[in-house]
Amino acid sequence: MLRNVLFICGQNRLRSPTAEQVFADWPGIETASAGLKNEADNPVTPELLEWAHIVFVMERSHRAKLTAKFRRHLGAARVVCLDIPDDYDYMARELIQLLKTKVPRHLASGSAG
Repeated sequence: MLRNVLFICGQNRLRSPTAEQVFADWPGIETASAGLKNEADNPVTPELLEWAHIVFVMERSHRAKLTAKFRRHLGAARVVCLDIPDDYDYMARELIQLLKTKVPRHLASGSAG
């Protein structure tokens, strides 16, 4: 079964689009990214949240905002906080390494990895 994975940060310019790219070719998942701020390049919508099986947020504050604003649209989606600060450029090597370290264990169905 294909799983829909949504990556969320503030502006949808650096961290979440990087994550979307890094995992775009990952087997068994579809990726998308969005931002929580009004001026985000691709703002979070109820439709995106309803589409997602797993939602990755970059910071705890993102989880709080997401829950406050979109609680009823989260449905059965699992929300995972990656604790990645806004310290990286788009596709920065360090950011890609962090993502590859933190994300896959949540994508593996039943196995750590």
